[in-house]
Amino acid sequence: MSDYQPPYPPPSRPDRPPPLNTAPLSTAPPGAAPSWSATSPVPAPAPSWSATVPPAPRIQTAPPSARIVARRPIKGASAVLLPFNDDATINWPAFEAHLVHTVHAGLIPAVNMDTGFGALLTPAQRAYALHIAASNAPNGFIAGAHVTDAPGALFAFDAYRTELARITQAGGTPIIFPSYGLARISDDELVAAHAAFGRDVDAFLAFELSTAFHPAGRIFSLDVFAALLEIPSLRGLKHSSLDRVQEWDRLALRDARRADFLVLTGNDLAIDMVIYGSDYLLGLSTFSPEAFAARDAAWAAGDEPRFWALNDVLQYLGRLAFRPPVPGYRHDAAMFLAQRGWLASDATHPSSPTRPDSDRALLADIATTLDTLLT
Repeated sequence: MSDYQPPYPPPSRPDRPPPLNTAPLSTAPPGAAPSWSATSPVPAPAPSWSATVPPAPRIQTAPPSARIVARRPIKGASAVLLPFNDDATINWPAFEAHLVHTVHAGLIPAVNMDTGFGALLTPAQRAYALHIAASNAPNGFIAGAHVTDAPGALFAFDAYRTELARITQAGGTPIIFPSYGLARISDDELVAAHAAFGRDVDAFLAFELSTAFHPAGRIFSLDVFAALLEIPSLRGLKHSSLDRVQEWDRLALRDARRADFLVLTGNDLAIDMVIYGSDYLLGLSTFSPEAFAARDAAWAAGDEPRFWALNDVLQYLGRLAFRPPVPGYRHDAAMFLAQRGWLASDATHPSSPTRPDSDRALLADIATTLDTLLT
């Protein structure tokens, strides 16, 4: 073993953090406009140390049906679609309007996520999205912390720290977005890096993402998830494996170890995970933030017929939009919003896959059904 000590030593077991119900996701002052210049990623040297992630405790899980909690308040966050014009430029006024729409519906907006083409934007474009969110989301917002790299890249530890600082200064809660360098480090290094991030900021979120969404995605082991629960400023984690069983396992471990930790489902193919104890950060909710808010309110009120009526239609929409190639859902979202008169164009980022025109009739029918349920 070398004498090198990594910049992010493994964490010790901390005291329990304050409950999220009594503390905001971020303690940074809201509304602060970002002021910074972009910097290129700064690769951290590969750490060499012998600490290991301890195995997660064995949890005796009850049948999933036993997890259902009636009338549970649901915390909803929605990744905001970034609209484009026909000439491939970003439609910033439409983005701002849709973010305000999301806030007025009662959901927490999330910017620079996959739905907002965060990995494909320039640093200046991501900064402007942060500025718009900070100016229009008085109750806080989430933003993807991105490091642009390529296959084989080293883990850019310092570049991530810079991104977390920028988002926090803007008043947002950062979520660690995948990168090729982050995907290649060991489980031990992954936990230690998150612990170091947690010493820099008051609140942040981790992110497990299937490679169906991003080629640098990574689903953590349950041992890693257990270790991440010990980081007090890590307030939650978005889980996007598209696998119910893996999410149920995380919920069981969360409930046993740290009940206030947010498990934010990113499973657009199983949006009913909220009845089992997950909250959510979804791209699907950008289609109709008000329909998701109404569904959530129905569950909290004990109005299960209304909850399931809305959930069934929204899940049908999710199955349609999130079929392979999964990133094509963003074009479906743009078509859906344009049909409703909320966007002037259904164009998306030039690098994003598109859907066939045959989707339009299906989307229009879903919109009509949702309108009927919401009136």
